[in-house]
Amino acid sequence: MYSYNNNDKVLIPAFAVGRTQEILYCLYLLRKNKKIPEDMPIFVDSPLAIKATNIFRSHREYVNKKAQTFLKIIEKEIPNIKFTLTVEESRSINESKGPAIIISASGMCNAGRIKHHLSHNIWRDTVSIIFIGYQAFGTTGRKIVDGGSSIRLFNEDVSVQAKVHTIGGFSAHADQSELLKWIQSMKQGVKVILVHGEEVSAQALAQEIDKKFKHSVIIPNYLDVLDINGSNCYSKQNASLVEESFIDDSIFIKTQVNLEKALLSLKNMNKNE
Repeated sequence: MYSYNNNDKVLIPAFAVGRTQEILYCLYLLRKNKKIPEDMPIFVDSPLAIKATNIFRSHREYVNKKAQTFLKIIEKEIPNIKFTLTVEESRSINESKGPAIIISASGMCNAGRIKHHLSHNIWRDTVSIIFIGYQAFGTTGRKIVDGGSSIRLFNEDVSVQAKVHTIGGFSAHADQSELLKWIQSMKQGVKVILVHGEEVSAQALAQEIDKKFKHSVIIPNYLDVLDINGSNCYSKQNASLVEESFIDDSIFIKTQVNLEKALLSLKNMNKNE
């Protein structure tokens, strides 16, 4: 029924807590409805995602019925799923020649095992990469989604030949309307500090907050220092004045002592050799 060759792989960069588990459930539904091959191996190659899933397994009484159903499914109804916890198991995925679906963190491809899978596969035109989460500006994932012809991995430029797909709808973040509804319950005169999201989106949300609720809204710039108890937002050029008050000379003294001990230890080791 299905036609694929030995180099076909599907890479899914996924966040470890929540998103990975959702994708596994979706893959189960696809397999059940014969949308993907039953014998296609599915690798969960993220230690944090594996440990998070095991926490769900160990405390079933705290999760809802949908989550309990998910736990039963991954244990009994997806026999081809493999949780690769060790480094050796992770490496073996790319050493194998067969097709596979690989779910690995980090979700924005900036760190973690997904970088290794990209370096082994992104230059192949038989590979598909499926993004299921927001890709922040400046991240490796964003560069791929924006159609970059190459990306930097492990100090090398790697050509992007894989097919790139983006699926929306998996985000766990509230959208603007949901955030406004949440802010609506707050008392008048609160200070709202927007520290998440890109500048254009943050500015748009700030305007809506000001228009609807007349709250004070601050959007800090990079390296700004906020006085949470007061009303000031110190800019970058003044940040050093604030930061100096937190400097403790004892930190530098302890660091110097530790360095001296380390150097002495290395010196003694060299003598012994």
